[in-house]
Amino acid sequence: MATQGRRPARRTGGATPARRGAAGAAKKPSAKSRSKAQDKVVFDAPRTAPEEPRLFRLGAVPGATPGRWIDAWKQRMPHVRLELVPISAAEQRAALADLDAALVRLPLVDPTLHIIPLYDEVPVVVAGADSHLLAVDELSSADLAGEVVIVPGDDVLGPLDLPDTLSPNFPALDTTADAIATAASGAGVVIVPMSLARLHHRKDADYRPLIDGPSSTVALVWPRDRTTDDVETFVGIVRGRTANSSR
Repeated sequence: MATQGRRPARRTGGATPARRGAAGAAKKPSAKSRSKAQDKVVFDAPRTAPEEPRLFRLGAVPGATPGRWIDAWKQRMPHVRLELVPISAAEQRAALADLDAALVRLPLVDPTLHIIPLYDEVPVVVAGADSHLLAVDELSSADLAGEVVIVPGDDVLGPLDLPDTLSPNFPALDTTADAIATAASGAGVVIVPMSLARLHHRKDADYRPLIDGPSSTVALVWPRDRTTDDVETFVGIVRGRTANSSR
């Protein structure tokens, strides 16, 4: 006989029923809660550390034209600033002490340097705009017979074999710019690489190619013991290699 007022014994063992809401259904995380949980996920994928900014110093003698290579460098190496440093042909070897690389004029013989000849420049005769020498498209050494040939102190072509030409009767001029200015006055002619004639262009002077004159070779040089990754990148640009090309 059951005793009145006593509760049935609590059932033991088995799974505990899930709590239900007012409607009797088990509660689930809301979409908003799930979204917040996902937002808290942290992705620890490794990232490549950016390269430290640095400087690449490129020397260039007068007349050298590295513009297209510098443009390519800026696109390929935006994190490395390239500084173009003007140097004189007379001091080009000494200047390399403070440069990563340089565009120089040959001859330059030094076993401690890497030397890559790049191109040869045509020699030209610069004369005053009224000179009879400008009546033709090109000149030979024979056409200069009787002409005063001015050789500036910063000449890069070296001794010229020009028979029957004359030496100036005025003091020597130190620079190519001064020599071309003097030639423009009609006092003589100057023989220089074409790039220097263009660099010191004047309205009162013009030039013509000297077909049998000595050419001037422009080369890229750098110290053998300072061949860095940046130097190799610039060499690749000069040689026309793309960013994906192997060295």
